[in-house]
Amino acid sequence: MGSGTNVLIFSSYIIVGLIIIITVLVLINKSKKKKYSEELSNLERDKNLIISAQILAELNKVEGLINNDALREKFENWQERFNKIKNKDLPKITDGLIKLEELFQKKDYNALNDGITNIELEITYLKTKTNFLLDEIKEITSSEERNREAIIKLKTEYREVKNKYDKNKNDYELVGKPLELQFENVDKLFQTFEIAMDQNAYTEVGKIVKAISSTVGNLKEVIEEAPVIVMLGKNAIPKKIEDIVAIADKLTKEGYNIDYLNINHNVTETNKKISDIFQRLNVLNIEDSVFELKTMLDYFDSLYFDFDKERTSRKLFEGYIRSILLKVTKLEKISNDIYRKLDDIKYSYDLNESEVSIIEGIKAELIDIRSSYDRTISMHRNHTFAFSRLNKEMEIINSRLSKTEEKLEITLKTLSSLKDDELRAREQLDEIKDILNKAKTKSRSYKLPITPKNYYVEMSEAQMAINEMIKELEKRPISIKVLNMRVDTARDLVLKVYNTINETVKTAKMAEQAIVYGNRYRPINKDVAFGLAKAESLFEKGSFKSSLEQAMIAINIVEPGIREKLISEYN
Repeated sequence: MGSGTNVLIFSSYIIVGLIIIITVLVLINKSKKKKYSEELSNLERDKNLIISAQILAELNKVEGLINNDALREKFENWQERFNKIKNKDLPKITDGLIKLEELFQKKDYNALNDGITNIELEITYLKTKTNFLLDEIKEITSSEERNREAIIKLKTEYREVKNKYDKNKNDYELVGKPLELQFENVDKLFQTFEIAMDQNAYTEVGKIVKAISSTVGNLKEVIEEAPVIVMLGKNAIPKKIEDIVAIADKLTKEGYNIDYLNINHNVTETNKKISDIFQRLNVLNIEDSVFELKTMLDYFDSLYFDFDKERTSRKLFEGYIRSILLKVTKLEKISNDIYRKLDDIKYSYDLNESEVSIIEGIKAELIDIRSSYDRTISMHRNHTFAFSRLNKEMEIINSRLSKTEEKLEITLKTLSSLKDDELRAREQLDEIKDILNKAKTKSRSYKLPITPKNYYVEMSEAQMAINEMIKELEKRPISIKVLNMRVDTARDLVLKVYNTINETVKTAKMAEQAIVYGNRYRPINKDVAFGLAKAESLFEKGSFKSSLEQAMIAINIVEPGIREKLISEYN
């Protein structure tokens, strides 16, 4: 392929590429143009919709209703605002749209974007301004229909309220006059409404409707709540107060101190509040009255619980007076007895500082508890506090006393344990001596050719341990811990001596019996004779166990099985 062909192909690629680029640019430009054209058309449409025929129609309605200066003044104000929108604000937006059209033709899309945003804001603002104006005008033009509907509903409510009053006049005796006057006022307001409607005084009609609505609403509340207020304020609460005061007086005569409840002061304040509520009721002001009265009733109801609490507290308190006195007296006697003997106890037993301080602490605690008890009894006699407070004090004293009692019981157990350990040690000393004597008797009960050396060593150790035990018992103060250790040591060593001599005597006896039993076989068997001779030699040397073993082996030669019999007997 020649160079000319290559140039031709390359040129073709360039031409095709240029065509594609131009096509894309044309399409983009066409899309932008279409987009901005639609936006400008929409802005033009929104501008034209700002002033609707409805505003002109509503203004014409108002013009036909004018029959007083106030309404005329309002109409002129609305007309002026409408003209400003129509002749000043709207042309300004029109001029802005013309400028946007020029920018569109020039294809200055950056400036066009900013311009569109500004015009959109101005159109939105003007729409809001126009809608607000229309709403103000409709407030008058739709006034008659709207207010007529409101008045019909209010008349229905008013009739219901009036009928309820007429049927139950006895329930409203205290507020009859102000209610009658208010009913007259409502009737006059309805008449005033009709006159204002006839005169097209629409600026006043709204105020009249609001006044009627407020008055009827207040009347409805009064009719609903006045009987409750009267029942609570004139009957329920006064009767409750009378009952509460009677119970309080009775309790006071019976010795109860209930000053902390401030009943007289609260009764006075309650009567003041009830008087104020009825004064407000007389002018048909019942705001929060039912709530306040129910709160007062709840307060007086709660006093019954307080009275019961005082009665219960008195019973508990009087029970504590006796029980605590008996217990504290008993514990004081025990504590004082221990404290008086403290020096003897310290002399007799090696108590550490902690153990001594516990005894002293118990005495101090009991003194403090007795002081608290006496102080509480004094407050009771002087009627200083209520029984609920006195009972609480006694509960605290009783709790402290129980803890001190527990400490004292532990201390008594400890001291008793010390004494018991000493007595037990003295009893065990006699038992240990008796065992040692039995060991000595045992050693003399059978004449051994040689006494084992370990017997004398163990006997010496046991005697030394007994002497140490005796020394510990004679010490003052006695250390029970050391004493118990001495007792254990002495008992173990004495038992060791006893077991040693018992085992030695037992083995020696068995060895001697085995040799005597085997002598019958000496003449008939040399091996037996030799074995028994060896057993005798060992016996004389004090090797009783080896002697027994040798004798059993020798006899077993002529009497198989004798060895097992002898071992069984030995065991």
